Amino acid sequence: MSNQRIQLNDTTMSVVAKMSEGNFGAMGVLVNMLKKDTEAIDPDNLMGGLGVILYLDALGIYGTDIYVLHNDICDSNLVKTLAVLRATQLGIFSAMVLNDACHRQDGSGKNLIPVDELYLKVKEHLPRFDEQKG
Repeated sequence: MSNQRIQLNDTTMSVVAKMSEGNFGAMGVLVNMLKKDTEAIDPDNLMGGLGVILYLDALGIYGTDIYVLHNDICDSNLVKTLAVLRATQLGIFSAMVLNDACHRQDGSGKNLIPVDELYLKVKEHLPRFDEQKG
């Protein structure tokens, strides 16, 4: 959807800087994706947190939009954030609608994304997703 920003020679710090666009909320989300056990939540995602960040880059979701996705749309819940992104990867949900919702800083984007429904659909397609929850 966009010209990707992450390059092969980027360090973890430069990836976070490029993707967050200086938004501290987005930085926190990205660091959590890298630090938390993202592999335990989504063991079928070969690259863990970095894979999720590369996918955000491919979608053209940066800075404030990352924060809106995680904080406003997914209630600051990393599992829900990962499920929504996975739903677009699996073709369950439109990446264009996701992108539009993330651009809405007025909170209206939350109404465009059925987060809990998408979580359940991702669990159907990927039974190991969020296995610790059962």
